[in-house]
Amino acid sequence: MAVFDLVDFDNHEQVVYCSDEASGLKAIIAVHSTALGPAAGGCRFWDYASDEAALKDVLRLSKGMTYKNAMAGLKLGGGKGVIIGDAKTLKSTALFKAYGQAVNNLNGRYYTAEDINITTADMAIVNQSTDFVSGLEGKSGNPAPFTALGTFLGIKAAVKFKLGKDDLTGIKVAVQGLGSVGYSLCEKLHAAGAELIVTDINQLALDKAVAELDATVVGLDEIYSQDVDVYSPCALGASINDDSIAQLKATIVAGCANNQLAESRHDQMLTEKGILYAPDYVINAGGIINVALEIYPEPYCADSATKLVENIYNTLMTVFETAEANKMPTGLIADEMARNIIANGTN
Repeated sequence: MAVFDLVDFDNHEQVVYCSDEASGLKAIIAVHSTALGPAAGGCRFWDYASDEAALKDVLRLSKGMTYKNAMAGLKLGGGKGVIIGDAKTLKSTALFKAYGQAVNNLNGRYYTAEDINITTADMAIVNQSTDFVSGLEGKSGNPAPFTALGTFLGIKAAVKFKLGKDDLTGIKVAVQGLGSVGYSLCEKLHAAGAELIVTDINQLALDKAVAELDATVVGLDEIYSQDVDVYSPCALGASINDDSIAQLKATIVAGCANNQLAESRHDQMLTEKGILYAPDYVINAGGIINVALEIYPEPYCADSATKLVENIYNTLMTVFETAEANKMPTGLIADEMARNIIANGTN
């Protein structure tokens, strides 16, 4: 596998393959950039179809973290870890200790944290092997509520810019994915008066959304074509693609999933269709903002984290306004802004 020739390879500084036979650990850690500071990004535990799929994911996610951290005003670079396999059967103390040792071997170039299928309890085990970990209980803790808050505020910004409304009363939102972040987002949307249409592979989560949030449930493939104001992808990436764009009736795409665009050209396709896209790594930065304050030398403060997350609203407004003024897709504008921050070495 020629890593350097892959489309998703973007001059990554380091790509490390990690293996521990005793625990069954198979992982990849990608450090995209340390221009602004040590690379930071979560670790996801996923049963990838192939090692190549895992590599593609970690390359894309780590680059996204570089841009995310830059746009969030953090003195951090971008990195990501992926553990390959079924988390339900492979999770063990030994495996997480081995992963922690792999992180430690990078000598502080990469700080790891929670992502899909990884909990604060798992990170506590990782912490037994390395200090280069964040998202720990008693400190910043679970980043999901902060990711949900930032996404909620991002949706409010998009609704204000696109629809001219200051509140979400009566706004219809189709949410794809009811994981910890997606469900927390739905709670905030419901409390703000939005009408929810949801889908997920977890029937218990769907039943809970119906009972607690008065949500309407649709099939996995039906979520794209709902007659709503906002489509909110909150599951895995690449849900914005040729097929889904053709079905979308929403005028806004704003959600917490990473790598929402299957290909960069889909940014332009959304623009041509008159759909406002909130760039994923801008709107979903709440989690990394929260854990970043654990990495910084100052003591962690939840109030400070919340204030920084609230600025996502203003950052997105700047992206939207700049894109409109230059008649360019919002994703391209955000990319340019992030690259300028990284090139100048300051944000």
